[in-house]
Amino acid sequence: MRPDVRVLAASFALLASGCDQAMSEQPKRAPLRASSFFADGRSSRLPVPGTVARGQLRLDEHLFRGVSGGEFAATFPFDVTAKVLERGRERFDIFCAPCHDRAGTGLGMIVERGYRAPPSFHIDRLRRAPPGYLFDVMTRGFGAMPDYADQVPARDRWAIAAYIRALQASRDTPKEDIPPDELRKLEAGPP
Repeated sequence: MRPDVRVLAASFALLASGCDQAMSEQPKRAPLRASSFFADGRSSRLPVPGTVARGQLRLDEHLFRGVSGGEFAATFPFDVTAKVLERGRERFDIFCAPCHDRAGTGLGMIVERGYRAPPSFHIDRLRRAPPGYLFDVMTRGFGAMPDYADQVPARDRWAIAAYIRALQASRDTPKEDIPPDELRKLEAGPP
């Protein structure tokens, strides 16, 4: 190897070793570890009183708690459109159908595996329940059903409640209540 190539290679090796940014040695505090920085010895700090984390201000009780006037809300906090129902169906199929099945009868795959069957959405008690009740059960859980507040955002829980209402109507609506043009489409079958 020529002497100038050796010098160049040695220079490169020396420069490359000096580029360590020591990211693994940055000053940081692991949660719940002791720290000498604060007088109380804790590294984790409590939020400043009166502050609200970005995206966590939930003043609308109807939207975020499913209540209106201290009772379960009898209405939805926003207009139920075809787009909302489609989103509700999509979220229902992901989060609810494993237990409730896609038709809402309570005979999902989890039940086939030996778990306790949830009630059918088509029983009178749940058909009469206000949508705020359905939202509350998704939010806080009920019986063997866990809560889904952390997995499913509030608007999606409302969309699921709207879709459950659509499922209930699709099964138990009298033929006379279906508009004639929609009835013709249903009788014609899939395109």
